[in-house]
Amino acid sequence: MSHPLFEKHQATLEQALGAIRSRAYWTPFNEMPSPRVYGETADADGKAAIEACVGHEFALDQPGQRGWSATERSPYGVPLDVKYPVCDTEALIAAAQAAMPAWQKLGAAGRTGVCLEILHRLNQRSFEIAHAVMLTTGQGWMMAFQAGGPHAQDRGLEAVAYAWDEQSRIVPEALWNKPQGKNPPLVMKKHFEIVGRGVALVIGCGTFPTWNTYPGVFAALATGNPVIVKPHSNAILPAAITVRIAREVLAEAGLDPNLISLAVVDKRADTQALATHPAVKSIDFTGSNVFGQWLLDNARQAQVYAELAGVNNVVIESTDNYKAMLRNLAFTLSLYSGQMCTTTQAILVPAGGIDTDQGPKSFDEVAHDLGAAIEKFLGDINVATAVLGAIQSEATVDRINEAGAHGTIVLDSKKLVHPQFPDAEVHTPVLLTCDAADEKSYMEERFGPISFVVKVAGGAAAVALSERIVREHGALTVGLYSTRQDVINAMTDATLRAGVALSINLTGGVFVNQSAAFSDYHGTGANPSANASYSDAAFVANRFRVIQRRYHVAE
Repeated sequence: MSHPLFEKHQATLEQALGAIRSRAYWTPFNEMPSPRVYGETADADGKAAIEACVGHEFALDQPGQRGWSATERSPYGVPLDVKYPVCDTEALIAAAQAAMPAWQKLGAAGRTGVCLEILHRLNQRSFEIAHAVMLTTGQGWMMAFQAGGPHAQDRGLEAVAYAWDEQSRIVPEALWNKPQGKNPPLVMKKHFEIVGRGVALVIGCGTFPTWNTYPGVFAALATGNPVIVKPHSNAILPAAITVRIAREVLAEAGLDPNLISLAVVDKRADTQALATHPAVKSIDFTGSNVFGQWLLDNARQAQVYAELAGVNNVVIESTDNYKAMLRNLAFTLSLYSGQMCTTTQAILVPAGGIDTDQGPKSFDEVAHDLGAAIEKFLGDINVATAVLGAIQSEATVDRINEAGAHGTIVLDSKKLVHPQFPDAEVHTPVLLTCDAADEKSYMEERFGPISFVVKVAGGAAAVALSERIVREHGALTVGLYSTRQDVINAMTDATLRAGVALSINLTGGVFVNQSAAFSDYHGTGANPSANASYSDAAFVANRFRVIQRRYHVAE
């Protein structure tokens, strides 16, 4: 049975399905904050909406509310003090379970239509969400708009498309007629009902509170599950806005808004109790290895989709565009101060240097020139602050300050004064060199703008080391610069064995730490950095089950 919202957004859904099959460029959500697209007053309206939240209570009308909590501290030094409802988790779970039967009966088409409408409404509020993302995470404005708004919505839509693709394969009913020779055939009517697994818990991270949560939220909703969103304590506002919009759409559609709720939880023990609740059947998590592994070990009643830490790396064996390579890497290492799960940390360079279009370059020259490229790229304070954003966590500032203990500093970090936000924590990248034998220095994730140029014996050794890093410590991204096809082939084989995405000779406007929905698979699920991918069929298919009933009928 169709649904009005499914029919409203069916063209978009069909285009999304075509995109995930072709993997060609496509998006329904414009990534540029253009007044012509979003409206002349969209930016002012979005900013005013966030300013209206500051210092006030963010009401959601959820069950079991027992107080308010305000924990966010803006990396830009802007006062927030937004108060969020603290609700009894048992009440949220009970309400979610009560809302689930009607959501199931709505059917896959109905659920898909409602999810598409939520995404449409989120897109209309992209400026509001972007200001919330910027102020809570420290992202620069353009990244906050793109990654926090349209790109996150793309990933949510991608999950809905995969969910619909899998569910639409299930026929709702069938007439089963088995011939019995001379005897009358055996005839049965069979019905097949798609049923969600149960309550879904989506645990947000502090750096990408929408981009890293929308895939799980929409994959769970579209497959018939109620969702509880547990945001990072320092990035609640983007999640709260998202939940409020989703609840509004659900209510307008005549559905129980408690299909999605916000769980503001301060203590890790409370999060652990929620994650191990018998009613919670799936968990989406992005964050530290310590807590991610705890979930995998202890939340045995749930399917856990986890994105953890890794050591992303690039091998530089040779290049035919030295200047463009350095410029590309400089941007990669600077973007959002390296606070991305895809940012390169280890740059593996042969001890004997590399061949380039500018002649041979020694190991020391490569390291020095990369440091100079970073410094030049960030030479304009307006460019620097727009690209770097601000440091989200005090722990990251501490890592920057002590980074020199792990190698020889080629480019030291500087604290910059933001022209608009004087109290912002803005720090330039620190670049170090070390030997491949110094594994304790570079072979663990040092989250933030901290990178190592690692001296390896040669190109083959670099490829082998890259593979070992991925196998033992995980990575979401690996890069290669080489003019030799045999090296490219060897690196391709290594990444296939290790299970990691490979970018080759990026010298233009695409960077190793960027991932495009509908085309790039974010994570593979094949190495320790993540056990799932945004998105593929495996990301959605285990979130629902098919329950059948059958009975005899006359021929």
